[in-house]
Amino acid sequence: MPETTSTRPLRILSGIQPSGQLTIGNYLGALKQWVQLQDDYECYYCIVDMHAITVPREPAELRASTRMTAALYLACGIRPERATIFVQSHVSAHAELAWILGCLTPMGWLNRMTQFKDKAAKQQAESVSAGLFTYPTLMAADILLYQANLVPVGDDQRQHLELTRDLAQRFNSQYGETFTVPEGFFPKAGARIMGLDNPLVKMSKSETSDYHAVYMLDEPDQIKRKIMRAVTDSGNSIYFTDDPEKAGVNNLLTIYQAFTDETKEAIEARFAGKGYAELKKAVAEVVVEGLRPIQARYRELTAESDLIDQVLMQGAAKARLVANTTLNTVRERIGFLAAADRA
Repeated sequence: MPETTSTRPLRILSGIQPSGQLTIGNYLGALKQWVQLQDDYECYYCIVDMHAITVPREPAELRASTRMTAALYLACGIRPERATIFVQSHVSAHAELAWILGCLTPMGWLNRMTQFKDKAAKQQAESVSAGLFTYPTLMAADILLYQANLVPVGDDQRQHLELTRDLAQRFNSQYGETFTVPEGFFPKAGARIMGLDNPLVKMSKSETSDYHAVYMLDEPDQIKRKIMRAVTDSGNSIYFTDDPEKAGVNNLLTIYQAFTDETKEAIEARFAGKGYAELKKAVAEVVVEGLRPIQARYRELTAESDLIDQVLMQGAAKARLVANTTLNTVRERIGFLAAADRA
């Protein structure tokens, strides 16, 4: 049976793909919240490199990006003594449970995944990998292995979390209570930072436009230049709104709020009667200052030889203890013959 919350703190699992430089969207929508959560929950923060290969990656770039992502986790304030930081591929249980769950997942469930449809539409049909299609079952395995109670997710991952819940309930119904059915944890502000060049699409580290995203390691001049070129509208009013015509202004205000933690009312009062140029200048300033200590800490961490690898090795060892306990129960429940020499 899954562990009960009476025997341990509530557990959180989340991860980011090492598929390029992390953006302020990754920071505001995930990392900033993760830092706050680590003191109140048992947290497992993964670098999901297996998810990153659903599209071709240059091996050397993937390795470098994995270490960079781990260093940014630490630079943002995630502490190895409070949270487990590890690389997904370092825990082989992820792949094994993903196969088992894949055998329980109806094709119809995967066919409904809108993120697969969106990503596949950007590729030629013959080049779309099976891994991209079955990505949600690997994500489910990531979560269920750790008996996570809560999963911090953005709007684009809600459907995947629902699939995870469905699979946990299906397995529990067929084989007995095994998995904790996770709940979503949705940040209140900054959960969905949009592209500066197109505020109708989520800011992504995979976009190639020079003015789409602010990256966490961008120099101050780069940050200012990108934000000053952000798309707004032909009006002159500055306020929070869901109106798509003012999506650019709303995005800038969202970024400002997420970095300052001010209320919407206070922010709107601050910019009342001011123009978009003043708004952009203010946003650029809070982003530069917000990232300054993170960038300084990142430089310190990456200057220490082997530090990142040591953190990841220790994290993987801790993660395996939990993941393998769950996987051994799953193997027994579905009828796999126990191996005498299996760890």
